[in-house]
Amino acid sequence: MKLKQISFLLLAVFFAAACDNQTNDIDMSENPFSEESTLPFEAPDFNQINDDHFMPAFTAGMEEHLEEIERIANNSEEPTFENTIVEMERSGRLLTRVQRVFFNLASAHTNDQIQDIQSELAPKLAAHSDDILLNSTLFERVDQLYNNRENLGLDDESLKLLEDTHLDFVRAGARLTDDQQRRMREINERISSLTTEFQEKLLDMTRERSVIVEDESMLDGLSSDRIASAREAAERRDEDGKYLISISNTTRHPLLTSLNNREMRQKLWEASANRGIGEDGGIDTRPIVLELAELRAERVALLGYQNYAEYAIEPQTAGHPDNVLEMLNGLIPAVVENANEEGRLITEMMQRDGIDDELQPWDWEYYAEKVRSERYDFNDDEVRAYFELDTVLKDGVFYTMERLYGIRFEERDDIPVYHPDVRVFTVYDSDDSELGLFYGDFFSRDSKRGGAWMNSFVVQSHLLDKKPVVVNVLNITPPAEGDPALISFDNVTTLFHEMGHAVHGLFSDVTYPSLAGTSVPRDFVEFPSTFEEDWAILPEVLENYAVHYETGERIPQDLLDRLIEAREFNQGFDTYEYLGATMVDMEWHLLEEGSVPDDVVEFENRSLEKYNLDNPVIPPRYKSPYFAHVFSGGYSANYYAYIWSEILAADAFAFMKEQGGLTRENGDRYREHILSRGGSRDAMELYREYRGGDPDVTNLLNRRGLN
Repeated sequence: MKLKQISFLLLAVFFAAACDNQTNDIDMSENPFSEESTLPFEAPDFNQINDDHFMPAFTAGMEEHLEEIERIANNSEEPTFENTIVEMERSGRLLTRVQRVFFNLASAHTNDQIQDIQSELAPKLAAHSDDILLNSTLFERVDQLYNNRENLGLDDESLKLLEDTHLDFVRAGARLTDDQQRRMREINERISSLTTEFQEKLLDMTRERSVIVEDESMLDGLSSDRIASAREAAERRDEDGKYLISISNTTRHPLLTSLNNREMRQKLWEASANRGIGEDGGIDTRPIVLELAELRAERVALLGYQNYAEYAIEPQTAGHPDNVLEMLNGLIPAVVENANEEGRLITEMMQRDGIDDELQPWDWEYYAEKVRSERYDFNDDEVRAYFELDTVLKDGVFYTMERLYGIRFEERDDIPVYHPDVRVFTVYDSDDSELGLFYGDFFSRDSKRGGAWMNSFVVQSHLLDKKPVVVNVLNITPPAEGDPALISFDNVTTLFHEMGHAVHGLFSDVTYPSLAGTSVPRDFVEFPSTFEEDWAILPEVLENYAVHYETGERIPQDLLDRLIEAREFNQGFDTYEYLGATMVDMEWHLLEEGSVPDDVVEFENRSLEKYNLDNPVIPPRYKSPYFAHVFSGGYSANYYAYIWSEILAADAFAFMKEQGGLTRENGDRYREHILSRGGSRDAMELYREYRGGDPDVTNLLNRRGLN
C-alpha cells in the first residue's frame, strides 16, 4: 500500500502512524479485519465488526506494514520496479482494510468510542507515514529507480506510479537533514491531532447549534412533512412537543427559503454563521485554525516553499497559486455585478412586502425565492412533490447511468450495513458482468457529519485482483415516519454529483491501487462528479424521474420549463459565496512562516475586502471556524478545485451535447478516456485526449448564467 492511499483515506491531512504495542500482544484470532472478507467483492462484514475491533486491527496493521516496508528497504538485491515499487503497492493490506471502514464510520456514523479512537490514532498514524516516507534506505532505492526511469522499459502507468512515489517521498521531506526531519515529524503529528480535533468539534457543533422551536407558528411556511420531521427530530433529543432544526454544514441553511417568520430566519442563520467562535461559552475552533495555519506554513518552509498554497497546488493541474488567482480574479467582476443586480431585485421585493429595513443575510434566500417565484411562477415546494427520493434514484440517476454507460443497479438485502438507512446495490456492466458494489447512505442523523461525499471500502486493482466497493453519503432530511422522502432539487443535483464520483471508482480499470478511481489531482477529482449534475436537468431525463409521488403523473412541461429557467436566478449569489470561501482558503495558505495573525475573524474580513467579496449580506459559504474542507479535510489551498473542475465539466458536457448528448457512444468514449483511467496518466493529458483540446471557460459562464 503506497502512502498516497493512506492520505486519501484520511482526507489528505497527513494521517498515518507508528504503534506502541507488539502484534504478539494482540489477539487477532477473532478480529474480522485479520483476513479479507468472504462477502461478495470483499465487502465489510458489519455483522461481525464492532468498535472494539478497530484499535487492535490498526495496531497490528501498522506493525505488519512497517515490517513489510523494512523488508523492501533492506532487500539485498538491486532495486527493481517489481521488488520495490510493486511490493510497496502490495504492502499494508490489513491496515487498508481497517482504515477504509473506520474512517467512513468516523464521518458517516460515529460515536464517542470512535471519536476517542480517532483522537488516539491521529498522531500514531502521522508517525507511521513518516516512518515510511522518511526511511532513508527505502528512499535510496526509490531515488535510484527514478533517476534510471527512462531505461526501465516501463509502461505509461508504471512510469506514472514511479514518478508519483518519488514525488511523495520528496514532498514528505526525504531530502531533509536529520534535525529537519525530526521537526517535520513533530509538525505532522500535531497537524494530524488538530485536524482530528477540528472534525470532532464540527460534529459536536451540529448538536450544540441545533435550533429548538417551541411554537409551531414560528415554522410558518414549511410544508407539513418538514414540520413533522422537525417534531420527530426533537423527540429523538427528548424534546417532546417541540421542533428541532439542525444546522447544515454551510453558512446558509436550506429552510431559509421557506420560513416566513423573519425572527426565526435570523435565529437559524445566526446559529449557523456564528458557530465555532465560542459564542456564549460554546465551542471555539479559532485556536485550532490559527495553529494549523502556522504549522502548515512552517512545514512547507522546511521543504523550501514560500507558502503552503505553493506546496499544495504544485501537484495539481493548476500548478501554482498564481494560476488559480488569475482564474478566480477573472471571474469576480462578473460575479459581483450579477450578485448586485440580484440584491437590487431582492431589496425591491422586500419593500413591496412592507419591509423597509436593510437587506440582511437571513433575508436573501427567502426573498430570492419570492423573486424567482414571481419571475418564473415557480415554487420549490411545488416541485418537491415530483422528486421522491427512490424515484429520483432509480428513474433518474440509475436511468442516466444505464443510458450513458449501459450499467444497471440491482438492490440486494444480503449484504450487512453499518446503519439501517444504508442500501446496497450490485452494479452490472453492459455485458452483465459484475462491476462492483454501490452503497447509498442518504439521510442525515446526529452521528453523521454534514455535507455529501463518496468513499471506497475496496478500490479496484488488477495487481491485487480487486473490484470496487463504493459508498455515496448524503445528508437529506429524513421524512416523518410513513411519509414519502420528498427532496429538493438541490438534493437531486447532489445525488447525480455523488454518482459521478461513484462511477469514477466503479469504472476504474488500472493495475495499481494507488492510481485507481478517484486518485487524481484535487482540482480534477470534482470534474467527473460535476459533469454528471447536468444530466439532472436534461428534459428527457427529468421527464423520466420527475413524477408526482401520489398520482404518478409526469411533471407538467410548463413547470419543467420554469424549473430549468429558474435555476439561473441567484447564480450570482451562489458563485459569490463560493468565491468568498475560496479566497479565504487561499489567503490562509498564502501566509508565510511567522506571519499568521492573531484574530481569525479580522483576517477573514480583510481577505474578503482584498478581493471585493466583502458584502456582509453574502458571507462566505464556509467561515473559517467551520471550514471543514480546509481545516479537517483534504482541500486546504485547494477549495478552488470545485470551480476549476467545473470548467472541465461544463466544457465536457457542452462537447458531449454537440456529439449527440445522452448516448452510449458518448458515454463509452468518456468512460474510456476519463473514468477508467484513474491517476494512471497526467490528468490534463487525459482531458485533452478526450476533448481534442483545452477547455473553453465560456462554457462555465454559460452554465452559471453569468454571461
